[in-house]
Amino acid sequence: MSNSLPGPDSLLALAFPSDPQVSPDGGKVAFVLARVEEEDPQKTDAEFARPRYKTHLWLSDGGPARQLTHSEGRDSSPRWSPDGETLAFVRTVNGRGGQLYLLPLGGGEARRVTGFKGAVQDVQFSPDGRFLAFFSGADDEDKRDERGEARVITRPRYRFNGRDWLPERPARLWRYDIGADTVTEWHTPDTEINSYTWQPDSDGVLFVSSADELAATQGQQEVWQLPLEGQPTQLTHWNSGIGALIPHPDGGRFVLVGRPEGKGSPENSHLFLFEADGSWRRLDEGHDHGVGNMVGGDCHVGALPEKPVWLNEHTLLFSSTVRGSCGLFRVTLDGEVTPHDHDAQTVIPSFTARSGGVALIRERADRFPEVELNGQQVTNLHERLTFPARPPERVTFQNDLGEGEGWVLLPGGEAKVPSILSIHGGPHTDYGHAFMHEFQLFAARGYGVCYSNPRGSAGYGQAWVDDIHGRWGGPDADDLLNFFDRCLEAHPRLDGNRSAVMGGSYGGFMTNWITGHTTRFQAAITDRSICNLLSFGGTSDIGLRFWEDELGLNFHRRADALRLWDMSPLQYVENVKTPTLIVHSVLDHRCPIEQAEQWYAALTLHGVPVRFVRFPEENHELSRAGRPDRRIKRLEEYLGWLEEWL
Repeated sequence: MSNSLPGPDSLLALAFPSDPQVSPDGGKVAFVLARVEEEDPQKTDAEFARPRYKTHLWLSDGGPARQLTHSEGRDSSPRWSPDGETLAFVRTVNGRGGQLYLLPLGGGEARRVTGFKGAVQDVQFSPDGRFLAFFSGADDEDKRDERGEARVITRPRYRFNGRDWLPERPARLWRYDIGADTVTEWHTPDTEINSYTWQPDSDGVLFVSSADELAATQGQQEVWQLPLEGQPTQLTHWNSGIGALIPHPDGGRFVLVGRPEGKGSPENSHLFLFEADGSWRRLDEGHDHGVGNMVGGDCHVGALPEKPVWLNEHTLLFSSTVRGSCGLFRVTLDGEVTPHDHDAQTVIPSFTARSGGVALIRERADRFPEVELNGQQVTNLHERLTFPARPPERVTFQNDLGEGEGWVLLPGGEAKVPSILSIHGGPHTDYGHAFMHEFQLFAARGYGVCYSNPRGSAGYGQAWVDDIHGRWGGPDADDLLNFFDRCLEAHPRLDGNRSAVMGGSYGGFMTNWITGHTTRFQAAITDRSICNLLSFGGTSDIGLRFWEDELGLNFHRRADALRLWDMSPLQYVENVKTPTLIVHSVLDHRCPIEQAEQWYAALTLHGVPVRFVRFPEENHELSRAGRPDRRIKRLEEYLGWLEEWL
């Protein structure tokens, strides 16, 4: 390939928006912008660049956004005081845990509030403006690895993706009295608090947690009420997953985002209204799409809030994934769902709303994510792209449930080009109209990228999701290969004799599965993959429940073990002939690196051309939010493998 073509280092020019927070009057937005800079511009090493994300707060009143903070640290999590005069935020300096700061917007320097050794997280003002609540482990430290000490495990959960070792005791909930300038430890939970929200009268919070550690591993969560003084009271017997809590303005009711007892991870999340007497009903009945964004993109660095918001006492605003898009919808207390801001060709991965104002991030397959305030774009980040983005073309396929869809992203010109089949993770996520730098780069380098939503994907109704329950590698694999055939038919420029299959997480599982069942592809790239369902059950941070949810099986039961082995790509590794690049992160606890090690060893023993790339310190999110230099190296490895074998 010509050196004039764009390369993975095009990532360095980009800036990534996150956490759009609308002001109390609805007229301003504060957000975070992550840019890539040298770690220390005064100490550059010509042979070893150290690009890192630097984050600052930005502000807009509807015009072009301006930078609000300029510190040498990393600023994040902007939160408006109820009077709109102060921004609370978290600042990380010299790599230490981020601390709580207050910035007066009328002028003056930011003031540090906390000085813990550990980080401050999830900062929230009380509605009356008297308090700030937040999580922190305070001065707890774990230096056992540093000291070479033994680590004794007695809890079912002890490691988690993105966090590595879990602390011996959960983070506590703290309360900062703004008027008195005092920080108080408010609640010390026995089991980790997953989320919380202030009640409208500011007399306390509702929070989500589990009864004990074993219940937490099974995703069995409950809602608790914690007053300003006193102990928490359990409000629900939900015994299932809860994603968010939204108190009703009357203070007596609340909505939770989740799925009822007995419904595992394949079930779409929905809105459930809880009355003061504990009774509940599904609010979005008839809306056969999940709450929240499930469309994957690789330009999401930072927090992307999408918690539903009451527009008034009768109407709730929420986001929902519909086919390959995600938009905003309204639902009334009567259960009527109507579009609020939904474009079938775009994705809104994040939003907040107050006083009639809405701040959000919007993106398109050929348009980089931008921040908007009340319909007005306030950033122009797309201009930072160093090469033109191309629009994809839709391709459909048929199966027993009806029509499925996917897209082809083709390079310019008329020449025949190598083809790539890319498979998303999840499996209950989505490809669609989000911006993918990776796909755009591949197209700019002369590859045709085919990507779709086979059965099991989100966005197409519950029946589409449920059709692969208990049978990974069946209907989903059929859909993927059927879709790829339709792409080759619809676009003769795609060269089926120079083709690669690739994917990450579940997409890595499927890549391994496909190469164990067909030799039609000339190259494979399997990223953060799964090859052995049995060992995954005992090593993944979600392994104790995941196969139960997805397949109705579990690794610790003898009767299930042979069926799990039959669904493991490792069972079919003797059939693999496809040259394979394996990419994995050492601290990936979702799909542990032992999965990659087993696949590498088996392919090596069978004489299959194989290359194994391991990334230190990174976790399951490398491709989307990993350190910039490592993201670049990953893409270099991808392109090198494609160029060698196609």
